[in-house]
Amino acid sequence: MKLNRRMFIGTGAAAAASLQAPAVLAAGHGKPRVVVIGGGAGGATAARYIAKDSKGEIDVTLVEPTRTYYTCFFSNLYLGGFKEMDDLGHSYGTLAAKYGINVVHDWAVDVDRDSKTVALAGGASLPYDKLILSPGIDFVDGAVEGWSVAAQNAMPHAYKGGSQTELLKAQIMNMPEGGTFAMVAPPNPYRCPPGPYERISMVAHQLKANNPTAKIIVADPKPKFSKMALFQEGWGNHYDGMVDWIGEDFGGGNVSVNPDAMTLTIDGEETKVDVCNVIPAMKAGRIAEMAGVTDGNWAPVNAADMSSKADADVYVLGDASQQGDMPKSGFSANSQAKVCANAVRGALTGSRVFPAKFSNTCWSLIDTNDGVKVGATYEATDEKIAKVDGFISQTGEDAETRKATYEESEGWYTGITTDMFT
Repeated sequence: MKLNRRMFIGTGAAAAASLQAPAVLAAGHGKPRVVVIGGGAGGATAARYIAKDSKGEIDVTLVEPTRTYYTCFFSNLYLGGFKEMDDLGHSYGTLAAKYGINVVHDWAVDVDRDSKTVALAGGASLPYDKLILSPGIDFVDGAVEGWSVAAQNAMPHAYKGGSQTELLKAQIMNMPEGGTFAMVAPPNPYRCPPGPYERISMVAHQLKANNPTAKIIVADPKPKFSKMALFQEGWGNHYDGMVDWIGEDFGGGNVSVNPDAMTLTIDGEETKVDVCNVIPAMKAGRIAEMAGVTDGNWAPVNAADMSSKADADVYVLGDASQQGDMPKSGFSANSQAKVCANAVRGALTGSRVFPAKFSNTCWSLIDTNDGVKVGATYEATDEKIAKVDGFISQTGEDAETRKATYEESEGWYTGITTDMFT
């Protein structure tokens, strides 16, 4: 017998009403089933909170191809010599052992929303009642003339944690004396808005210590970027004359590369480079597109619960989502995951659903103990996740303040990875 289903989809007045009488999704197959695709800040957090708070009432499966997750956030500190790669690696063992999450190390290769199944590369098919997609980012084909994923070993993107980060650092450390490091920065929107510029700071820190006559070129299609005044102040204070930022007004958006010749061409002027970090335009991870929940680039969601605007039983978290004012960051994904987990658990078990609230902070390290930050709080409206208020570090801050900001970031890293994996 097919049971009727009532689903919680909280927006506006409907959300307020559902707080009084949460709907329950009945299931004729025993426990309701949640499949989470992607084991990063969004997916791991959502899986853990649903399993932990449902106390065994919900069957949770987490699909993630890698056995060790390397955070993209803080990977710039590895490039700068402040972290080891092992510091960034995290295991899924506790999620399985402590919370009973079925952790499947495989690739999700298709989603059938009609039959509510996820196909895995290994041949298995996973049924779901609720599907959470947190696949991170992929790159837009042809975004940088001359570059493709096939060229990522010659010109790494290093915008997904792991081997690409190690490759880029090896290239930096093997630059010839007085060589040139180049970056092609991405257009908006993209993962971690301050990330490319913290990377420039960390590369400069590394080169100042080991290759002080080296030069850095940044080709940027944007006229401005996150924490711009703070980074430019820091580059002047710590790396005077080393960094040449070329923005949109000076041809930074008219760029091509030649990975075979190791050249970068900006507005018609070709430069031979020794290392070229190409960070292309981004879009939602491919499985979101295969699930049919994107607009071609990102996945539009409802702010109250992160449910897809294309399918109430599919949720999209973190970088892949198009949700409004929040930046694409690990902190944002973690914050969104908790809202989503609460909503999913309420829909499946009738537990209380709280109004959605979100927050984000992005820290960046410019040099030793010189940390800066930007952040905000957000609320769910009918249209989007909307910014309520925000804060940002100020230029000219004293050394004690900047050191405290860096130490705060270290505490946050410990806290968020604990929240994800233990």
